[in-house]
Amino acid sequence: MAVAAYASLVSLTHVLDNVHYRAELRHLHVNINIIESFQGSVNFLLEFVEVHSRKESKRIDGLWKQISMVAFEAEEIFDLHVVNQIQLRSEGVKSDLGSSAFNEDIERLIQKIVSIKEELLVEEPLMQEVQSGKQPKVSEHGGTSMATSEDMLTGRQPINSLSREASLATPALSKNTIVGLDKHVEAIVDLLTRDEPALQIIPIVGMGGIGKTTLAKAVFDSQCTVDHFDRCIWLTISQEYTVENILEGLLNDGKIKKRYASRDGLREALYKELFDRRYLIVLDDVWSDQAWNDLRMCFPNNNNRSRVMMTTRLQNVAGCLSHHNFYSMTFLDENESWNLFCRTIFGKEDFPNQELEEFARKIVKSCKGLPLEIIVIGGLLAKSDMSREYWMSVARNVSSYANFEDGEHCFKILSLSYNNLPIHLKPCFLFMSSYREDSVIHVNELILKWIASGYIRAVNEKSLEDIAMDYINDLSSRNLIVVHSIQKFGMIKLKCGIHDLLRDMCRKEFDKEQFIPSPKVQTMGLSSFLDILDKPACIICGCRYRTCNEYLIDFSKSILCDSCRVMYSYVTRARLVAIMSETSKNFLHPTRLPHVFVSTQARYASVLSPRWDISSNAHWQPMLSELHFLWNLQILKLHLYSMYSPVVFPNEIWEMTQLRHIEVNREGAILPDPQGFTILKRLQSLSDIWNFQCTKNVYDRIPDLKILKINYKFKYEASIGCSGKSLCNLIRLQNLRKLEIYQLPENISFPSSLKELYLNRSRCKIPWSGMSIIGSLPNLEILKLDRATEGSEWIPCKGEFLRLKILYILCGHLAQWRADNDNFPVLELLQLVCLRSLEEIPSGIGDIPTLRRIELDGCSKSAVDSAFEIWKEQQDMENEILEIVVDVGSEFISISDLMSRLREEDEGNDLQVDTSIMERGVVDLWKWDVHFNISLFAIGECCNGWKVFDEMSSGIYFGYSGFRYKNVATNLSIMWIELFGNNNKVLG
Repeated sequence: MAVAAYASLVSLTHVLDNVHYRAELRHLHVNINIIESFQGSVNFLLEFVEVHSRKESKRIDGLWKQISMVAFEAEEIFDLHVVNQIQLRSEGVKSDLGSSAFNEDIERLIQKIVSIKEELLVEEPLMQEVQSGKQPKVSEHGGTSMATSEDMLTGRQPINSLSREASLATPALSKNTIVGLDKHVEAIVDLLTRDEPALQIIPIVGMGGIGKTTLAKAVFDSQCTVDHFDRCIWLTISQEYTVENILEGLLNDGKIKKRYASRDGLREALYKELFDRRYLIVLDDVWSDQAWNDLRMCFPNNNNRSRVMMTTRLQNVAGCLSHHNFYSMTFLDENESWNLFCRTIFGKEDFPNQELEEFARKIVKSCKGLPLEIIVIGGLLAKSDMSREYWMSVARNVSSYANFEDGEHCFKILSLSYNNLPIHLKPCFLFMSSYREDSVIHVNELILKWIASGYIRAVNEKSLEDIAMDYINDLSSRNLIVVHSIQKFGMIKLKCGIHDLLRDMCRKEFDKEQFIPSPKVQTMGLSSFLDILDKPACIICGCRYRTCNEYLIDFSKSILCDSCRVMYSYVTRARLVAIMSETSKNFLHPTRLPHVFVSTQARYASVLSPRWDISSNAHWQPMLSELHFLWNLQILKLHLYSMYSPVVFPNEIWEMTQLRHIEVNREGAILPDPQGFTILKRLQSLSDIWNFQCTKNVYDRIPDLKILKINYKFKYEASIGCSGKSLCNLIRLQNLRKLEIYQLPENISFPSSLKELYLNRSRCKIPWSGMSIIGSLPNLEILKLDRATEGSEWIPCKGEFLRLKILYILCGHLAQWRADNDNFPVLELLQLVCLRSLEEIPSGIGDIPTLRRIELDGCSKSAVDSAFEIWKEQQDMENEILEIVVDVGSEFISISDLMSRLREEDEGNDLQVDTSIMERGVVDLWKWDVHFNISLFAIGECCNGWKVFDEMSSGIYFGYSGFRYKNVATNLSIMWIELFGNNNKVLG
């Protein structure tokens, strides 16, 4: 319950900061001194929980629960009084009428906290052995009461390890069973025995249950290892240890013989023992770099190829211990998982029961390559009666059965990783249980929800987003989540996921903690009339269910799904604000709400209308006049694909001091001119803003803005000669990291802080000769130029683009490009699109040492030929890293494969198109001896959805799917008919 107490207190600190800031601005009538006193009391509790969170007892658990309750009550009281004052102010009534009651309620809360504080101080002497941020202490005899995860996985006793009080049994499995580890064993044996004289540390890293110890033992027992080293010692460290016992174990092959020698004496004895020998030391289950620091001076480096191998779940530990890359364990592939599953049950790699094989395959797939889960499930099934019904039930819920046997065996193993987490990471990790199984989670979205839930504690001047990103990296380095990146059109998006077993563990721990949540995160979907008639939507999470109650302001009787009703059972009454309105009354159903509501406690509000149902959602319209009642709102997302006009924000948007991110897509949004003096010091991102006017009154209000996406429609009048609202003022936004502009209307200046710049379909184009305005940006890493330039020649200047990693160019006029590896010294990805006039890609581009990939899409034949020459030259230089690919419609293929394919085609007929390629939507445009370059460029730029369906004697059939470029498709239909004659048919 300490985690819930910690999370609730961190959340409350953000509310108090908001109240304090509003009070300073005279927007809120409350005694600031009382607020500051309350903040002091809350910070004391927060520090206390951080220090003593590992302590567990009925008494202390009760106090943690009281803290959660008081924090929840405080947020409710603050919301009640602040909303009331906002309402009075908007009605022109004196808003200080309720200030005395407000102050009294706060003082009552302070008294409750003082009472809890007094009880905690009574308990504190009993908790002094637990120190904040330090390794847990151990019992006098050392060791730990639990074997390592792989000890439990294989059912063996710890090998040459310190004494243990208990170990957990697992399904029987032969000690020699090693499935899917052969390649790993060979690789690590090679690392151990290669001819490098200096002492080396080789960490093996992976999540709990993935087989680190099993692999290390296989290497340890390998005949090559035994023959190579004079002395081999295995020792298990675990989370709890004493240095003396470890030294005793290393001196006596893992056996502790009390010599009553000092720590320094034991170190000296071990050093002398190993000095003249080539040794291998295996340290299993290391949880901190402190364990290595305690031992490192004991291992002599005599340049005789001695090695230290260790297993750990923590990448940061591995990184601290080895100058070389650590060895990372991966999940088993499908075949390896199947073989391990069969050997666990039947002792062989064949599956003898065809009737059960279908269920067996589903079970193995659900285990997702985690050996621990495969072995536990396999052992359970091996003891079953082999009935079809039982195997079917296991296949439907694999993770539950994995924890069914041996006292929740998997849960105990994986809990070691959770228990080792510092308190600030635990709420964020437990939040992962809110996602469905197998969810692909966008990292940016996860970070925003962590922030909105109040789980990220402010640290100095660092933004909450940057702190949360550190948390992501920390959880990833501990192998509790898996993070991967996706690149598209020069943009990098991070996604993450969590194994089903870890997700189940999160759910158990979340329930155990007894969180008391309020509806801070709301996601609402707009759907069609018929869909709503069938299943109403929950006003909190947006999910659909089959029954609903009549809407009442009483939160317990509002339209909530069963899950949210249980989650927010403590919330009895709520203040709701309508932000979307139903404009069509013709088909209004009695159970359908005429508005979309958001709780005034919400910090994250997202409204989404599906892309596929535009027409049926056209009757929903934003209703934002009361948006300022959402006084704690931090993230607002309006993804309204049914809108055909921009969202217009009210003037009060500039008084919403907690706002961090505003995101409106489809038709964008219009910001009013600021009034008053409120500074949105937390605002991080604005997108998609129409006709953004960068006046002093605007940029002074958003000093910490990091992301800006703006769109200039044709109604915008360029500010030529009007410096007050010129886009040259963007240089004032000195914290801006990412800038995206559609239809740039005028000259511009860029702040030096930019890391990402995207210019799309500019009306005021930048000449290639003037690219120094961009190239001189010292921090620029990503640059996208989509129809944003003019001119036919580009000669970059020396000393520019020094940090550029990704370059995307879409341009029809660039013909000559002169550059070498000095112009883009750290470039990693080059994307060239529709460069139909480009004579060649500079050959020096291939010599950039960091370049990993070149992509070409719709470029000239000469550009592709030059890319092929670059590829051949790099191949001759044995550069196996550089990849050059060409887009052929639905996929990228390598430049070598494309050239081989083209050479095989018949070059006798200029208009002949290879039918096999056409079936995949690919046309060899370079071989068409027809003069319509402008037409082809228009298709390449606007119609990525065009497909060639067939080739016939009467002409070429084209089709286009998607409504987005409806007008363009119509115009192109006319164009193609004119080019090929009326015998040609355009579909779609």
